[in-house]
Amino acid sequence: MFKVVWALKKMIELFTADTPNGKKISIMLEEIKYEYKVTKINIWKGEQFKPKFRKISPFSKIPVIIDHDNNKEVVFESGAILIYLGEKSNKFYEQKDKTKINQWLMAQMGYVGPMLGQHHQFHRYNSGKDKWGEERYFKITKTIYGDLDERLDQSKYLAGENYSIADIATFPWIARHDWHDIGLKNYKNLTRWYEKISEREAVIKGYDCLKKGEKIPKI
Repeated sequence: MFKVVWALKKMIELFTADTPNGKKISIMLEEIKYEYKVTKINIWKGEQFKPKFRKISPFSKIPVIIDHDNNKEVVFESGAILIYLGEKSNKFYEQKDKTKINQWLMAQMGYVGPMLGQHHQFHRYNSGKDKWGEERYFKITKTIYGDLDERLDQSKYLAGENYSIADIATFPWIARHDWHDIGLKNYKNLTRWYEKISEREAVIKGYDCLKKGEKIPKI
């Protein structure tokens, strides 16, 4: 059972679970070197639906942060949190690149994440139950891999030559590549991007935010 820790000072409190959306924020917090406390929300036991959590997350979703350094500001939705932390830290969200960063961040929020999430539901969690769903989201996931690979043939990172919150948002979803059965190694530009980000110390630490010894999947 989680408890909201209101006494924390000058610290970010992160309410999260072991999901790609949750990992985005712990990776970002490690990248900007902010002190933070992790409060685990057990989504398998329905803790996200408890009234206390719904006070800070109106749609009963993780992640959520409380910024105890900023009048206990509450921010929900992973993309909004990344923008908030990027603006607060002045890191990985450069003014000159904001339009491109926002486009690739919104692409992850509105397309990459939801479609890969559906692929997980049909292909991994409910395999064999719905042939139409499995085939549809397998095809969409394969298309996404191709689209990202094509983009990364044009630039080092998704929004250009600089690592940004768009990459941080997308990386944990591609890190589930062993769930997708697409063959990440067949996409050389996406593979280069994935391996480069996998080597970052902050990404390695943030990926294991629940301290379970979780490693970033190899290709």
